[in-house]
Amino acid sequence: MKKVISACLLGINCRYNGKDKFSKDAFKEFTDSESVLLCPELLANLGIPRPACEIVAGDGFDVLTGKAKIIDSSGKDVTKKYLVGAHKALDIVIKLGAKEAILKSGSPSCGCGNIYDGTFTGKKKVGYGVFAALLKKNGITVREI
Repeated sequence: MKKVISACLLGINCRYNGKDKFSKDAFKEFTDSESVLLCPELLANLGIPRPACEIVAGDGFDVLTGKAKIIDSSGKDVTKKYLVGAHKALDIVIKLGAKEAILKSGSPSCGCGNIYDGTFTGKKKVGYGVFAALLKKNGITVREI
């Protein structure tokens, strides 16, 4: 089965701080399956490094319906860029015929099960990033490693 995996989980330095979030479990998934690495934030041309961002007033599902926003640490609204990246990544997932995505927790894009709470204090809450929510809305299985 084809899968997509958050690029940072395989050692690509694409996180907001210019680092990766390498995972041995994600590497095993990558080597054991037909997988493609994706970073919706790079597809949105957000750059590396970039300011930390969090979803304010909800989660990715709320961002998709316009009820929440993605704000960077300086207070700038970057919601539109994150939506562009999420939709570009979804197009790739659909073209590949992937049925599963392995994502990292915490991210305003790929957060899978928990994300930062929008206060920039390091606290997390239950929820999904905008890309993870978009995948779920389109019938793609998402799971965190």
